Amino acid sequence: MSLFQRFPWLRSWETLLLILLIFIVGYSAATTPNYLSADSISDMFRLSIEKAIVVIIMAFVIINAEIDLSVASVMALSASLLAYSYEQGTSVVVGIGLALLVGVLCGVINGFFIAYLKISSLVVTLAGLIMYRGFARILLEDRSVGDFPDWFTSIANDGFIGMFPFTIMIFVILFVIAYVILQYSTFGRYVYAVGNNLEASEYAGIKVRRVKMQIFIASATISALAGILLAARGDVNAGVAEGFELDIITIVLLGGVSIFGGRGTMLGVGLGLLVVLSLRNGMRLNNVIGQTQSMVVGLLLILSVLIPNLATSLQAWWARQSFGDEEKSKTNKGGVSPTVTQ
Repeated sequence: MSLFQRFPWLRSWETLLLILLIFIVGYSAATTPNYLSADSISDMFRLSIEKAIVVIIMAFVIINAEIDLSVASVMALSASLLAYSYEQGTSVVVGIGLALLVGVLCGVINGFFIAYLKISSLVVTLAGLIMYRGFARILLEDRSVGDFPDWFTSIANDGFIGMFPFTIMIFVILFVIAYVILQYSTFGRYVYAVGNNLEASEYAGIKVRRVKMQIFIASATISALAGILLAARGDVNAGVAEGFELDIITIVLLGGVSIFGGRGTMLGVGLGLLVVLSLRNGMRLNNVIGQTQSMVVGLLLILSVLIPNLATSLQAWWARQSFGDEEKSKTNKGGVSPTVTQ
């Protein structure tokens, strides 16, 4: 029995991500001053925590064999609505309620067209990407709105444990909840089942439309929450979170979630997130420009797709070779030729 057969976890994608993460952290710590300092680690999470929060729910969407390109626009719309309502004299608490409500509404719209009218999620959420961002621009036009109360901005900027802001605690709580739901609940099994085979799930009695509707409502609501946390940073304009959807999807796919649905784990997604954040943090501390950072992460995504495909091809080749060797061994032992002539 080989080592991989004895310990199957050694050939899992999560193990490969863990090894990659250890390499990135080790190399960056050895070559970059202050890489492991409290300030550096705090900044690593704080600068991308809103993306990380949406990554959690995007994992559900993609495992369900769907896509949501509208998440960043929902973030912008919720942040803009909060800022607009505050500018008009409404309290921040009411603005937060309105922002979450608009998130739910966006999710209902997306889910209805996808689950009940059976329109491709790529088409529906691409339209949402344009439409929700357009509503944000109508609300704020070219203005930036800020000067929020201190208690609100402290959510994103002040620490609850040392240098770590309150938003990190929100992420950790959501991640744990998502992990339990996806890996251990009936709903999590439905998410995987529908992503694997929609027709078979319907025949099995799973309420497929309800599952999809719930996922897209959750996706937009969590995105609205992330938009509120973006607003807590300070100034808000209609262009916030622009392009975030691509980074979010990249992290989920790097975490081992199949773009075709039905496969992936929250553990893998969490490790993929840490890989991307650690890599970007090291490059940021070395003054690598944002475009180069994005190029490196994009290359990492391509490799994350190529390596499993290559591994599958090698396994298939090895199985064929092993099967061929077995047949030859049986033939030699039995003295029987593999071909029989009449």
